Amino acid sequence: MSDTATPKTRKTTTRRRKPAVKKTTESAAPVGSPAPQAPAVESNEAPIALIRVPLSVRWRDLDAFNHVNNSKYLSYLEEARLRWMLGVAGQGLDEHVAPVVAAAHLNYRRPIEWPAEVDIELFVERLGNTSVSIGHRIVDAHDESVLYCDGNVVMVWIDRGTGRAAELPVAVREACT
Repeated sequence: MSDTATPKTRKTTTRRRKPAVKKTTESAAPVGSPAPQAPAVESNEAPIALIRVPLSVRWRDLDAFNHVNNSKYLSYLEEARLRWMLGVAGQGLDEHVAPVVAAAHLNYRRPIEWPAEVDIELFVERLGNTSVSIGHRIVDAHDESVLYCDGNVVMVWIDRGTGRAAELPVAVREACT
């Protein structure tokens, strides 16, 4: 290559950008703030209690920090839901419909250490046409003012054949009212 060679020129194309969409201050949350929550439905009625299940914390539930691993909280809630479902006529399922967990929300309030006895409380938050929101609390069995976890789980009944939402079975609706 010689010093007199002319450099190659590149053909450039003009890029057009889509105009930016401005976010309103109502929908924009400051950086680092928690995601917005749906507004709570206020009611003067106490929630409908479904069941209170006592459970013993097992050694195998602990993690390296010597407290119950966060994933075990979901297992505790599952156990309580299953024990409740055993009391529902037909367990809330048949050859046509079955429940699935559509969403789970847990607020970890304090660690559960071993040894411990806990109570899992389930109650109805919302009863829909195809779903039920089941609120939960995990509390100390000897002092229910000690709250380890609260939140809710949304259970949806689905048609086994289509996988689409199905109407709540009558037995489930009756067990929730």
